[in-house]
Amino acid sequence: MSSDTSPQSPGHRKPRVAVVFGGRSSEHGISTVTAGAVLRAIDRTKYDVLPIGITRDGRWALTADEPERMEITDRRVPSVEQLAESSDGGVVLSVDPSSREVVYTEPGAVPKALGEVDVVFPVLHGPYGEDGTLQGLLELSGTPYVGSGVLASAVGQDKEYMKRVFTSFGLPVGPYVVIRAREWERDEATARKRIAEFAGEHGWPLFIKPARAGSSMGISKVDSFEGLDEAIEEARRHDPKILVESLLRGREIECGVLEFDDGPRASLPAEIPPVQAHDFYDFEAKYIDSASGIVPAPLTDDETAEVQALAVAAFEAASCEGLVRADFFLTDDGQFVINEINTMPGFTPISMYPRMWQESGVSYPELVDRLIQAALNRSTGLR
Repeated sequence: MSSDTSPQSPGHRKPRVAVVFGGRSSEHGISTVTAGAVLRAIDRTKYDVLPIGITRDGRWALTADEPERMEITDRRVPSVEQLAESSDGGVVLSVDPSSREVVYTEPGAVPKALGEVDVVFPVLHGPYGEDGTLQGLLELSGTPYVGSGVLASAVGQDKEYMKRVFTSFGLPVGPYVVIRAREWERDEATARKRIAEFAGEHGWPLFIKPARAGSSMGISKVDSFEGLDEAIEEARRHDPKILVESLLRGREIECGVLEFDDGPRASLPAEIPPVQAHDFYDFEAKYIDSASGIVPAPLTDDETAEVQALAVAAFEAASCEGLVRADFFLTDDGQFVINEINTMPGFTPISMYPRMWQESGVSYPELVDRLIQAALNRSTGLR
């Protein structure tokens, strides 16, 4: 195996970081790309590293520690299946809080102890990883981990409840309507009527989104009822609950939040300009065509201070920890409206979150190290 998995005495070893990536969501490939960047950035003189990939069918696999194989090539994203050391071997993380032992098993072979894990760096995106499910498992096991806890992760994944939390804290959100799975399945006509009434009130175009997906997966921009059925079908392919939003005319602004010893701080913001050849900032624009944002965003000092304050307020409202990317619209009438937060944002070196912190004086390796150290110093459990 290419990774160093030999057990060491706890008193004479570096902290072991398990980088967990891949997963069952449609963002599997992007999670793998992110993991490659994190693996490349971790200081190996300071930490031992254990790469663990979760296959698309949910198997935990020991993978090669080879970041160069975890990049987008020929417009295709990598997968855990391509990196797994074995096609049928599996990794088991203990859920006993008194032991953080990781065991590797293969059919017909004696299980192999890989030693204890001190902290998990979960770079999964989307359901079954970023949504509080993995965080709950790590809480049960008593294993420290990077990023937000169960509640904040769940809120950050579900766009409906995210907006409800923001509204309850007085943060400005745009118009939206939610169509839940039971509503669509029991009374599709009434659901369509609600969408029609929303379109009549706010006008076209509309954005049809899966409520619990990321990386712009499953999102469609529709200009009339003619494209609505196909957009709903595409969104429901990713999530049976969908969100319908009106177009907010203005500029797309993003801001990173990072937790320091004295509390969360906001980065310099970035602007996502209109993307040529794309209707909006979709998956292809973000990751395949590598559309680039402007960092720092060309804002006035007052506008920068306002969006930074709103980003930190959103972080606090959702009880986040570690890191968040907050996405806003600066409308044509000069108002900031929060669109969403990402509790584990895109984390490749060209992603907006690391780029914003780079411009704010925190390099990519420093960012990775700060997140690991914060997780090591933070206890699991209720807090």
